[in-house]
Amino acid sequence: MASHMQSLMFLVLVMVTLVINDTNAQLSPHFYDKVCPQALPVIKSVVQRAILRERRIGASLLRLHFHDCFVNGCDGSVLLDDTRNFTGEKTAFPNINSIRGFSVVDEIKAAVDKACKRPVVSCADILAIAARDSVAILGGPQLLYQVLLGRRDARRASKAAANANLPPPSFSFSQLVSNFKSHGLNVRDLVALSGGHTIGFARCTTFKNRIYNETNIQPKFAASLRNTCPRRGGDNNLQPLDATPARVDSTYYTQLLQKKGLLHSDQELFKGLGRESDKLVQLYSRSFLAFARDFKASLIKMGNLKPLTGRQGEIRCNCRRVN
Repeated sequence: MASHMQSLMFLVLVMVTLVINDTNAQLSPHFYDKVCPQALPVIKSVVQRAILRERRIGASLLRLHFHDCFVNGCDGSVLLDDTRNFTGEKTAFPNINSIRGFSVVDEIKAAVDKACKRPVVSCADILAIAARDSVAILGGPQLLYQVLLGRRDARRASKAAANANLPPPSFSFSQLVSNFKSHGLNVRDLVALSGGHTIGFARCTTFKNRIYNETNIQPKFAASLRNTCPRRGGDNNLQPLDATPARVDSTYYTQLLQKKGLLHSDQELFKGLGRESDKLVQLYSRSFLAFARDFKASLIKMGNLKPLTGRQGEIRCNCRRVN
């Protein structure tokens, strides 16, 4: 009888553990409602101030969230500085001289920890919230959505993983599809998330080959870009990703229809072949609401990539280093 009771108790314990683990795996928009209800408004106010100082920073914050999630999940690892124990993601090829906005993340972290009177908001969640707030500030209320929260922060980062997982601007359509598929994202997610290029700038080095060597580009557009990006030198010169780099709108997709995608990977989404990506580009160019709907859904889906939850990881006191 005692043995039977012990087995029963063990079974109950296992079931409770499974329920707890399953609950931990689920992010929730209400995660901070009780522990720090002022967290989200404080983050939004810092993001607003940062964008007023420099509108480009909205694109940078969105990009940080993307570059975080595509490397071992949305765990804040992209923010970690190198240590003696590991080389972080900041110097990986897709990130070096490219990702920025770290000082704004530091500013958000200091403000939210002060408001909450202790570090309860993870750096990974800060990236997710700041990305949402950035696109809503630059694109309007149609881009507001509830951010799923409850991520925890990684204790390690990997330069090799960043090099392996982040799609470079030279990727072909099939390579982009394969890369996104490896993260559980489909063609609709690829086309919608690429719409993040509706804001921000790219360095000359990322599109130089396209404007001098490719044919799938509008000739006058290519010629105008050569003024910004000479054949030799000028690699860090900046060019807007679309004609309205400080506003989230449909211009990015309209330009793809005109063969005016800045990056090779951008133009790969539209070839006029009647495939799914072509139809989505056409839809988003016509309907900002359709783009906003799918962009929000794909951002939420991306933000749920392999989050650390429950007792995994930690809540960093400083986003640049482990506790």
